[in-house]
Amino acid sequence: MSDPIEIKVDNAEILKALKRLSEKTQNLRPVMKNIAGIMMDSVEENFAQQGRPKWKDLAEVTKKQRRKEGKWPGMILQKSQGGLVDSISSDYGDDYAIVGTNKKYAAIHQFGGPAGKKKKVNIPARPYLSLGDDAVKEIKSEIIRYF
Repeated sequence: MSDPIEIKVDNAEILKALKRLSEKTQNLRPVMKNIAGIMMDSVEENFAQQGRPKWKDLAEVTKKQRRKEGKWPGMILQKSQGGLVDSISSDYGDDYAIVGTNKKYAAIHQFGGPAGKKKKVNIPARPYLSLGDDAVKEIKSEIIRYF
C-alpha cells in the first residue's frame, strides 16, 4: 500500500465554523459523517463531469492505445472498472472527514508530473480530489444546521 495522498480543505470559513462547532459540542461524529458524504459526492461528480473545471484531454497517443484495447471513446481517468474511480473511499470520525484512494498511481493524476519509463511523459494534473463550490456551500450549511 502506498503513502496516502492528503488534500486539505483550505477554506477559512469552513475551518472557522468547524472550530466554533467543536467548542459547542463534544460529538462531531454525525456532522463529520455528513461532511464525508458531501465530499464523496463532489469527488464522484468530478469524475462524472471529467473535471470541474474540465480536465485536459488525453494525448492522441493515449487515445490510440485505448482504441486498440477497445476502451475508447471513454472517460478520462476511467480506463477500466476497479480502477481509480472505484478506489475512492471515505471515512469519518469524531474530529475528521476524509476522502481518498489507496492506488499507487493516484498522485500523478491528482498533481501531474513526469511519468513512464525514464519519466519522458508529462501527465497533466487532473485534480479529482477537489470540492466544487456547491460542495463547500453544502458543508457550510451542514455545519450551520448542526449548531
